[in-house]
Amino acid sequence: QVQLAESGGGLVQPGDSLRLSCVFSGGTFNEYNMGWLRQAPGKEPEFVASISTSGNFNYYANSVKGRFTISRDNAKNSVYLQMSSLKPDDTAVYFCVADTGAIRRDSRYWGQGTQVTVSS
Repeated sequence: QVQLAESGGGLVQPGDSLRLSCVFSGGTFNEYNMGWLRQAPGKEPEFVASISTSGNFNYYANSVKGRFTISRDNAKNSVYLQMSSLKPDDTAVYFCVADTGAIRRDSRYWGQGTQVTVSS
């Protein structure tokens, strides 16, 4: 059974940077597209970014394009989300997601989430 474990969340100020990490286990990592979704209080989960199995194709939500970078290390079974120029609107629980298909809200495997709070 695939398991995902996120880390790296925290409380930061507007304009700061933060790097989220996710470790994948229980499957063959390079067979899965990976991604990040986030859920703010009182809102539905929303797509943030995804990366293909090889790492050659990345996709970003318009709200984070140019500020966030997704990457993966297939040797370490890990995916990362480098976040910069953080804004209060980025405050949410961030979930690592894995799927053999597209990364979406109905993707099969989710981590427990890590809280990111952007506040002065």
